[in-house]
Amino acid sequence: MKLRSTYLLVSHGSRDPRPQRALENLGQLLSQKLANSFPAVATATLEFGPAPLHEQICSFGERTLSLGLTQLQILPAFLLPGVHVAEDIPAEVETAQKTLGSQLKIALRPHLGSQEAGLTRLLKNQMQDVAFLPNLLLPKWILLSHGSRRPAGNSTVEKIARELGAETAYWSVQPSLEAQIDNLVRGGQQQIGIVPYFLFNGGITDAIAKNVAQLKQQFPAAELHLANPLGASAELADLIGNLIQK
Repeated sequence: MKLRSTYLLVSHGSRDPRPQRALENLGQLLSQKLANSFPAVATATLEFGPAPLHEQICSFGERTLSLGLTQLQILPAFLLPGVHVAEDIPAEVETAQKTLGSQLKIALRPHLGSQEAGLTRLLKNQMQDVAFLPNLLLPKWILLSHGSRRPAGNSTVEKIARELGAETAYWSVQPSLEAQIDNLVRGGQQQIGIVPYFLFNGGITDAIAKNVAQLKQQFPAAELHLANPLGASAELADLIGNLIQK
Protein backbone atom coordinates (compact mmCIF):
# COMPACT_ATOMS: atom_id res chain seq x y z
CA MET A 1 0.00 0.00 0.00
CA LYS A 2 1.35 3.40 -0.99
CA LEU A 3 2.28 5.47 2.03
CA ARG A 4 -0.24 8.31 2.42
CA SER A 5 0.01 9.11 6.11
CA THR A 6 1.90 8.32 9.27
CA TYR A 7 0.26 6.80 12.32
CA LEU A 8 0.77 7.47 16.00
CA LEU A 9 -0.50 4.89 18.49
CA VAL A 10 -1.34 6.68 21.74
CA SER A 11 -1.76 4.81 25.02
CA HIS A 12 -2.25 5.94 28.60
CA GLY A 13 1.33 5.25 29.66
CA SER A 14 2.72 3.57 32.76
CA ARG A 15 5.75 3.53 35.04
CA ASP A 16 5.82 -0.23 34.37
CA PRO A 17 7.87 -0.90 31.20
CA ARG A 18 5.76 -3.86 30.05
CA PRO A 19 2.83 -1.90 28.57
CA GLN A 20 5.20 0.27 26.54
CA ARG A 21 7.00 -2.79 25.15
CA ALA A 22 3.65 -4.31 24.22
CA LEU A 23 2.53 -1.05 22.58
CA GLU A 24 5.71 -0.97 20.50
CA ASN A 25 5.12 -4.59 19.47
CA LEU A 26 1.59 -3.63 18.46
CA GLY A 27 2.98 -0.74 16.43
CA GLN A 28 5.28 -3.12 14.58
CA LEU A 29 2.36 -5.45 13.85
CA LEU A 30 0.33 -2.51 12.55
CA SER A 31 3.24 -1.46 10.36
CA GLN A 32 3.36 -4.97 8.88
CA LYS A 33 -0.39 -4.88 8.25
CA LEU A 34 -0.05 -1.58 6.41
CA ALA A 35 2.97 -2.87 4.47
CA ASN A 36 4.87 0.22 5.55
CA SER A 37 8.24 0.72 7.11
CA PHE A 38 8.12 0.99 10.89
CA PRO A 39 9.15 4.69 10.97
CA ALA A 40 5.70 5.47 9.51
CA VAL A 41 4.14 4.03 12.71
CA ALA A 42 5.20 5.31 16.11
CA THR A 43 3.95 5.24 19.69
CA ALA A 44 3.28 7.92 22.29
CA THR A 45 1.76 8.11 25.75
CA LEU A 46 -0.59 10.53 27.44
CA GLU A 47 1.17 10.15 30.79
CA PHE A 48 4.63 9.04 31.97
CA GLY A 49 6.13 9.80 28.57
CA PRO A 50 9.41 11.58 27.75
CA ALA A 51 7.46 14.80 27.10
CA PRO A 52 3.84 16.02 27.12
CA LEU A 53 1.74 14.31 24.47
CA HIS A 54 1.46 17.41 22.26
CA GLU A 55 5.25 17.60 22.11
CA GLN A 56 5.46 13.91 21.18
CA ILE A 57 2.91 14.56 18.43
CA CYS A 58 4.89 17.53 17.16
CA SER A 59 8.11 15.51 17.09
CA PHE A 60 6.48 12.78 15.03
CA GLY A 61 4.78 15.42 12.91
CA GLU A 62 8.20 16.78 11.95
CA ARG A 63 9.26 13.26 10.99
CA THR A 64 6.06 12.95 8.92
CA LEU A 65 6.91 16.11 7.00
CA SER A 66 10.45 14.86 6.46
CA LEU A 67 8.97 11.81 4.70
CA GLY A 68 7.18 14.12 2.29
CA LEU A 69 3.78 13.43 3.84
CA THR A 70 1.23 15.95 5.04
CA GLN A 71 -1.11 13.86 7.21
CA LEU A 72 -0.68 12.26 10.63
CA GLN A 73 -3.38 10.02 12.08
CA ILE A 74 -3.68 9.67 15.86
CA LEU A 75 -4.89 6.20 16.93
CA PRO A 76 -5.99 6.12 20.62
CA ALA A 77 -5.28 2.66 22.07
CA PHE A 78 -7.94 3.07 24.78
CA LEU A 79 -10.77 0.66 25.56
CA LEU A 80 -13.10 3.06 27.39
CA PRO A 81 -14.49 6.41 26.17
CA GLY A 82 -13.46 8.17 29.37
CA VAL A 83 -12.02 11.60 30.03
CA HIS A 84 -8.71 10.77 28.35
CA VAL A 85 -10.44 9.93 25.06
CA ALA A 86 -13.14 12.60 25.28
CA GLU A 87 -11.08 15.53 26.54
CA ASP A 88 -7.37 15.04 27.20
CA ILE A 89 -6.21 13.61 23.88
CA PRO A 90 -8.29 16.03 21.73
CA ALA A 91 -6.83 18.95 23.71
CA GLU A 92 -3.27 17.70 23.14
CA VAL A 93 -3.97 17.18 19.44
CA GLU A 94 -5.36 20.71 19.15
CA THR A 95 -2.25 22.15 20.80
CA ALA A 96 0.01 20.19 18.46
CA GLN A 97 -2.00 21.28 15.42
CA LYS A 98 -1.62 24.94 16.39
CA THR A 99 2.13 24.47 16.76
CA LEU A 100 2.61 22.70 13.43
CA GLY A 101 0.19 24.90 11.52
CA SER A 102 -1.38 24.14 8.17
CA GLN A 103 1.63 22.30 6.76
CA LEU A 104 0.47 19.09 8.47
CA LYS A 105 -3.07 17.79 8.97
CA ILE A 106 -3.54 15.86 12.23
CA ALA A 107 -6.54 13.53 12.16
CA LEU A 108 -7.79 12.06 15.44
CA ARG A 109 -9.37 8.68 14.80
CA PRO A 110 -11.94 6.84 17.01
CA HIS A 111 -10.58 4.99 20.03
CA LEU A 112 -9.92 1.25 19.95
CA GLY A 113 -12.86 0.48 22.26
CA SER A 114 -15.26 1.52 19.49
CA GLN A 115 -14.43 -1.77 17.74
CA GLU A 116 -16.93 -3.66 19.90
CA ALA A 117 -17.55 -6.68 17.67
CA GLY A 118 -13.87 -7.34 17.10
CA LEU A 119 -12.98 -6.92 20.77
CA THR A 120 -15.77 -9.30 21.71
CA ARG A 121 -14.27 -11.86 19.36
CA LEU A 122 -10.80 -11.44 20.88
CA LEU A 123 -12.17 -11.77 24.41
CA LYS A 124 -13.91 -15.00 23.43
CA ASN A 125 -10.52 -16.32 22.31
CA GLN A 126 -9.04 -15.39 25.70
CA MET A 127 -11.87 -17.23 27.43
CA GLN A 128 -11.37 -20.37 25.35
CA ASP A 129 -7.78 -20.63 26.54
CA VAL A 130 -8.93 -21.22 30.14
CA ALA A 131 -9.28 -24.86 31.18
CA PHE A 132 -12.16 -25.71 33.53
CA LEU A 133 -12.84 -28.94 35.39
CA PRO A 134 -15.20 -31.07 33.26
CA ASN A 135 -17.14 -32.64 36.14
CA LEU A 136 -18.57 -29.40 37.55
CA LEU A 137 -21.33 -27.05 36.43
CA LEU A 138 -20.67 -24.98 33.33
CA PRO A 139 -18.59 -21.92 34.23
CA LYS A 140 -19.93 -18.41 34.62
CA TRP A 141 -17.80 -15.52 33.39
CA ILE A 142 -17.09 -12.07 34.75
CA LEU A 143 -15.79 -9.34 32.44
CA LEU A 144 -13.51 -7.18 34.58
CA SER A 145 -12.84 -3.64 33.35
CA HIS A 146 -11.12 -0.65 34.91
CA GLY A 147 -14.43 1.21 34.83
CA SER A 148 -15.35 4.84 34.27
CA ARG A 149 -17.17 7.34 36.48
CA ARG A 150 -18.45 9.25 33.45
CA PRO A 151 -22.17 8.88 32.64
CA ALA A 152 -22.58 5.96 30.23
CA GLY A 153 -18.80 5.48 30.34
CA ASN A 154 -19.21 1.75 30.92
CA SER A 155 -21.93 1.14 28.32
CA THR A 156 -19.48 -0.53 25.93
CA VAL A 157 -18.33 -2.93 28.65
CA GLU A 158 -21.94 -3.79 29.49
CA LYS A 159 -22.73 -4.43 25.83
CA ILE A 160 -19.72 -6.67 25.32
CA ALA A 161 -20.53 -8.56 28.53
CA ARG A 162 -24.03 -9.27 27.23
CA GLU A 163 -22.54 -10.65 24.02
CA LEU A 164 -20.26 -12.87 26.07
CA GLY A 165 -23.01 -13.97 28.44
CA ALA A 166 -20.91 -12.57 31.30
CA GLU A 167 -21.42 -10.44 34.37
CA THR A 168 -19.54 -7.16 34.68
CA ALA A 169 -17.20 -6.04 37.45
CA TYR A 170 -14.95 -3.00 37.72
CA TRP A 171 -11.61 -2.24 39.30
CA SER A 172 -12.33 1.40 40.17
CA VAL A 173 -16.14 1.57 40.49
CA GLN A 174 -18.96 -0.71 41.59
CA PRO A 175 -19.83 -3.54 41.29
CA SER A 176 -16.50 -4.93 42.45
CA LEU A 177 -15.05 -8.30 41.50
CA GLU A 178 -15.52 -9.54 45.05
CA ALA A 179 -19.20 -8.56 45.08
CA GLN A 180 -19.89 -10.31 41.77
CA ILE A 181 -18.10 -13.48 42.82
CA ASP A 182 -20.03 -13.46 46.09
CA ASN A 183 -23.32 -13.21 44.18
CA LEU A 184 -22.40 -16.09 41.90
CA VAL A 185 -21.21 -18.33 44.74
CA ARG A 186 -24.39 -17.64 46.69
CA GLY A 187 -26.27 -18.74 43.59
CA GLY A 188 -24.47 -22.08 43.61
CA GLN A 189 -21.87 -21.36 40.95
CA GLN A 190 -18.87 -23.69 41.26
CA GLN A 191 -16.65 -22.44 38.43
CA ILE A 192 -16.07 -18.78 37.67
CA GLY A 193 -13.89 -17.35 34.93
CA ILE A 194 -12.57 -13.80 35.02
CA VAL A 195 -11.53 -12.17 31.77
CA PRO A 196 -9.68 -8.83 32.16
CA TYR A 197 -10.82 -6.12 29.75
CA PHE A 198 -7.34 -4.62 29.64
CA LEU A 199 -4.91 -4.28 26.75
CA PHE A 200 -1.62 -5.40 28.28
CA ASN A 201 -0.03 -6.88 31.36
CA GLY A 202 1.14 -4.28 33.85
CA GLY A 203 0.67 -3.04 37.37
CA ILE A 204 -3.12 -3.33 37.36
CA THR A 205 -3.16 -6.86 35.98
CA ASP A 206 -0.60 -7.84 38.63
CA ALA A 207 -2.93 -6.38 41.26
CA ILE A 208 -5.86 -8.26 39.74
CA ALA A 209 -3.95 -11.56 39.87
CA LYS A 210 -3.09 -10.91 43.52
CA ASN A 211 -6.72 -10.07 44.26
CA VAL A 212 -7.93 -13.26 42.56
CA ALA A 213 -5.47 -15.31 44.64
CA GLN A 214 -6.98 -13.76 47.78
CA LEU A 215 -10.51 -14.38 46.54
CA LYS A 216 -9.69 -18.06 46.01
CA GLN A 217 -9.00 -18.26 49.73
CA GLN A 218 -12.14 -16.28 50.53
CA PHE A 219 -14.38 -18.47 48.33
CA PRO A 220 -12.97 -22.01 48.62
CA ALA A 221 -16.19 -23.59 47.33
CA ALA A 222 -15.63 -22.12 43.86
CA GLU A 223 -12.95 -22.67 41.24
CA LEU A 224 -11.73 -19.25 40.09
CA HIS A 225 -9.85 -18.96 36.80
CA LEU A 226 -8.20 -15.78 35.51
CA ALA A 227 -7.74 -15.30 31.76
CA ASN A 228 -5.07 -13.13 30.17
CA PRO A 229 -5.55 -9.53 29.02
CA LEU A 230 -5.83 -8.94 25.28
CA GLY A 231 -2.10 -8.50 24.56
CA ALA A 232 -0.36 -7.34 21.40
CA SER A 233 -1.45 -9.55 18.52
CA ALA A 234 -1.99 -9.43 14.77
CA GLU A 235 -5.73 -9.59 15.44
CA LEU A 236 -5.59 -6.52 17.67
CA ALA A 237 -3.51 -4.72 15.05
CA ASP A 238 -6.26 -5.53 12.54
CA LEU A 239 -8.83 -3.82 14.77
CA ILE A 240 -6.65 -0.71 15.00
CA GLY A 241 -6.19 -0.82 11.26
CA ASN A 242 -9.97 -0.58 10.92
CA LEU A 243 -9.81 2.84 12.57
CA ILE A 244 -7.50 4.27 9.93
CA GLN A 245 -8.83 6.62 7.32
CA LYS A 246 -7.78 5.14 4.01
